[in-house]
Amino acid sequence: MAIRRDALELLKEARGGSRTALAKTISLVERGGDGARSVARAIGELVSGEIPAESAIPYLIGITGAPGAGKSTLTDRLINRYRSHGREIAILAVDPSSPYTGGAILGDRIRMGDHATDPGVYIRSMATRGHLGGLAEAVPQAASVLGVAGFDEVLIETVGVGQVEVEIAGAADTTVVVVNPGWGDSIQANKAGLMEIADLFVINKADRDGVRETRRDIESMLDLSKQGGPRPQVLEAVATTDRGMDEIYSAIQDHKRSLFESGKISTIREERFRAEVRKYLVDMVRREVEELMPDEFGAEVSKHDPGLFAEELFARYKKAMRS
Repeated sequence: MAIRRDALELLKEARGGSRTALAKTISLVERGGDGARSVARAIGELVSGEIPAESAIPYLIGITGAPGAGKSTLTDRLINRYRSHGREIAILAVDPSSPYTGGAILGDRIRMGDHATDPGVYIRSMATRGHLGGLAEAVPQAASVLGVAGFDEVLIETVGVGQVEVEIAGAADTTVVVVNPGWGDSIQANKAGLMEIADLFVINKADRDGVRETRRDIESMLDLSKQGGPRPQVLEAVATTDRGMDEIYSAIQDHKRSLFESGKISTIREERFRAEVRKYLVDMVRREVEELMPDEFGAEVSKHDPGLFAEELFARYKKAMRS
């Protein structure tokens, strides 16, 4: 109960503008367990009482792509655009985990250091902790915390890990896929699911050779893809010199506007909620399965087919649940 009270007080302080309280709340989320559950309950308590539910859900913008594509520089330039329009913005930068501490090691907060003292910007590096897809398990809940704290939009920058990059699509309303000229085998890119998840393609480092060929490859694959909805735009940029950043910011805002005007945002958020519920259920069932497993199998090894033995264990479990 004390943890839950602490989480509720921290959330209220974060909503009142305390960055220290906000950092502590997200740390509870990252640690998981009782702390994360207390934050979830506190969010529910606030939303059902003091905060309109719709205002506590931030708009999520995913920035994804292969390592070295220039995502962090592009994100930094997008922050400038938000601030120049007088808007506050939060950034969750998902880094690879340290194999020793589990902590984030790329240090996006250092790379975006120019914004460190800006009260209208909140940047948090989060560790993947080995979770496939370059997306920390805690990121969706951390985004909810940021929404309760008053941020209308949250940028989520992933580290990019190849074919499982598609996970970002489950946690974003608008997904920006960043590629470079000569981005490699288009078939491999298609396998990674980039064509399916992108709402906007950005060819970054467009001052290099191969831009025309890369655009042609993307456009050709879009022609062949069967995805529904509006065709993703393909824009060029050189983030280091700010070239093309106004167009990227405008494209993101146009996509957001179209989702709200069409009502599709409700469908996207329902699907995301469903996916999160499924993930938690799978985790719960996985823990139950571990409890079902005997410490030793002994003679069962020679007596049972693994599948039949699993069925027997599951039957025992269902019987115990009914009693």
